[in-house]
Amino acid sequence: MTASDQGRTPPDSALAQELKQGKPFESLEVEAYLNLVRTNHLLEDNVACFLKKHGISVPQYNVLRILRGAGEGGLPSLAVADRMVTRVPDVTRLLERGAAKGWVLRERSTTDGRVVMARITPAGLALLETLDAPLLAHHDTLLGHLDNAELKQLIALLEKARGTS
Repeated sequence: MTASDQGRTPPDSALAQELKQGKPFESLEVEAYLNLVRTNHLLEDNVACFLKKHGISVPQYNVLRILRGAGEGGLPSLAVADRMVTRVPDVTRLLERGAAKGWVLRERSTTDGRVVMARITPAGLALLETLDAPLLAHHDTLLGHLDNAELKQLIALLEKARGTS
């Protein structure tokens, strides 16, 4: 029985070559997981470098997008935390840094003093506006080699892996 027949992949897979691994992965699940981790790391680092040139981090960008989507009413800090693409340990500090840069306005709720509402400022909106088209083009550079059917299949498989489909 070959390694592939046992659910193991031969050591000549693309990931095994990238990692300079000489033995098969323990299972296809392990290889799939490591491919996800490796791909996420490479894509996220690439986007982080792009955003850094504009003076903003990936989590800060995510917060501004969430607040822009929330509209003029803004959101409580905890709701911002719940909507983050990647969980961060301290959304409060992230919002404070955004406020220090003039991108976020934080105010205590008038009805519940325990709740801090966050809103995007005109400066935050202006920053996002300058990033929208270039970042869209950047994403196209990263994943544009996949056709629409492949992108839809990738999305469906990732959602299935997360158990959301």
